[in-house]
Amino acid sequence: MKTFPILVLVLLGSLLTGCVSTTPYDYSAFKASDPRSILVLPPVNQTLDVAASYSFLTHVSMPLAESGYYVFPVGVVEETFRENGLTDPDEIHTLPLERLNEVFGADSVMYIKITQYGTSYQLIASDTRVTADATLVDGRTGDLLWKGQATASSTEQSNNNGGGLVGMLVVALVEQVINSTTDRSYQIAGLTSGRLLSSGMPNGILPGHRLRERQRQ
Repeated sequence: MKTFPILVLVLLGSLLTGCVSTTPYDYSAFKASDPRSILVLPPVNQTLDVAASYSFLTHVSMPLAESGYYVFPVGVVEETFRENGLTDPDEIHTLPLERLNEVFGADSVMYIKITQYGTSYQLIASDTRVTADATLVDGRTGDLLWKGQATASSTEQSNNNGGGLVGMLVVALVEQVINSTTDRSYQIAGLTSGRLLSSGMPNGILPGHRLRERQRQ
C-alpha cells in the first residue's frame, strides 16, 4: 500500500518533465538554404489592439540585423506594398512567393502573427503581455526554414508578494497608472521581438553570414 503514493509521484514527475522538455529544432533546411537577407512582411494582428501589427514591426529589424542578416527596411517595404494598393497584412501574407521574389528578391521571407498584445487589468494585478509566432521560408522555393514563438510579460519583474493585501493593491494601482500613461505594450513588444528573432535563443534562428564572419575575426 505504501508503494502507491510513490508510484503516483513518479508518474507526476515524468509528466512534469515531459511538459518542460524541448525537442531540438531540425535546422537542416535552414543550413542548406543559408539565407543572407530577410524580407519581413507586416505582422498579422490576431488581437483587438489595432496598433499591434506596426508596433511590433518597428522592433524586428534590430535583433535580425544583430543576428547577422540583411533586413529589408520595413518602411520601404511598407511603402512598396502601399503603392501597389496593399495595406492589409492578412492580404499581404497571401501574396504568391513568386511575386514577392520578383519585387524584392529576398533570400528568405518571414511571416509573423501576433496572438497577444495589450494589458489585462485585475483587482490586484495587471499584466501587459505580447506573444508572437514567426515563420521563415526560403524566398525562392517556399521551403520552411524555421518557425518559433516567444512571449514577454510585464509581470516577469514584478514582485507583488510583499506588503500583504494592501501592498498588492497599491502595486497594482501604480502599474495600472503606468500602463495607462505610457505605451507599455510597445515596450513589451520589444522584449518579445528580441526573444523571438535573436540568434542564440533556444530553438531560435541560426546566426547569419555577417555574424558568423564577425565571430571568426
